[in-house]
Amino acid sequence: MNILQRFKIDPFLLILISVVITASFFPCKGQTKVVFEYLTTFAIGLLFFMHGAKLSLQAIIIGIKNWRLHLVILITTFVIFPILGMAMRVLVPTFLSQNLYLGFIYLCVLPATVQSAIAFTSIAKGNVAAAICSASASTLLGVFITPLLVGLLMHTQAESSMNMLDAITSIMLKLMLPFIIGHLSRRFIGKWVDKYKSIISKTDRMSILLVVYVAFSDAVANGIWTQISFLSLLEIILFSILLLTVVLVITTYGSRILGFNKEDEITIVFCGSKKSLASGIPMASVIFPMSIMGIMILPLMIFHQIQLMICAVLASHYAKRKM
Repeated sequence: MNILQRFKIDPFLLILISVVITASFFPCKGQTKVVFEYLTTFAIGLLFFMHGAKLSLQAIIIGIKNWRLHLVILITTFVIFPILGMAMRVLVPTFLSQNLYLGFIYLCVLPATVQSAIAFTSIAKGNVAAAICSASASTLLGVFITPLLVGLLMHTQAESSMNMLDAITSIMLKLMLPFIIGHLSRRFIGKWVDKYKSIISKTDRMSILLVVYVAFSDAVANGIWTQISFLSLLEIILFSILLLTVVLVITTYGSRILGFNKEDEITIVFCGSKKSLASGIPMASVIFPMSIMGIMILPLMIFHQIQLMICAVLASHYAKRKM
C-alpha cells in the first residue's frame, strides 16, 4: 500500500495543486490567455455534453420509486447545505474573509458528485440503484438550481460585476444546451459512451485542469496569494471538516429517525454529503468573473479531498457491519 492509498489522497488533487502552482509562476497572458479561454469554453461544452450522454434514463426510472429517499437527499443537497453555508456568516471577518465565505456558500449550493457517491455506497453495501438515480438527478437539477441559489444567496453580497441574468444565459448556452444535446444523443452514442467511460473520465478531468489553470492565472494577476495566507488555508481545512461532519451527523441520524433501512441510510449519507468538483469548477467559470473565480473554488477543491478521505473511512466502517 503506497502513501496515497494509506492516507486516502486523491492523485487528481496532487495534479490540481501542480496546476495551481504552475499558474502561480507561469500564468497565461495576452493572446495566449485568449486562446486558453476559447479552449476552456469548448472543453466545458464537451464535458457537459458527455455528462448528458452518460445520464441513463433507465437508471432514473428504476430508482424513482424510492421517492422519499431521493427527496431527503435533494433537501440535504440544496436546502440544508445552503443553510449551513449561510450560518458560516458568523465567521466573517474573524475567521474567514468575505470572499472565502462566498466560496463556502458556492460550495454549499452545488449538486452532489456522481462517481464517488456511487462508489462509496457500493463499498458500504448500500442501495446502489438508488444512489445512481439520486446522484444523476442531483447533477441534472444542479444545472438549474445552483445558479438560482447563487443569485439568491450571493448576488447581494458578491462583486457587482456578477450579473446573474448574464450568468444564467451563459449557463443555458454553455452548460444546459450541451447537456440536453448529449442526453438526446445517447440513443446513438450511448453504447460507445458506456464502453469508453474511463477515457471520457480522463477527458472530464483534463477540462477541469484547463479551467483551473485559466482561473488561477487570472487570480494570480489579481493578487490571490496576497489575500490567502497559510493560516487561511488551515481555516478552510478546519471549517470544511466541521461542515462535512455536521452534514454526516444530520444524514445519519435523520435517516434513522425517518425510518429508513440501513442500505437506504448508507445511500442518504454518501449521496447527501458530497459536493461535485466535476460540476462545480466548470459552472464557476460561467457564473463568476475570472478575477474572483480562484477564491470561489478554493474551498471546493479542499472540501473535495476531505470528503474523499473521511467518507472512505466511513464506507469501510459500514462495510464491516454484520449483515
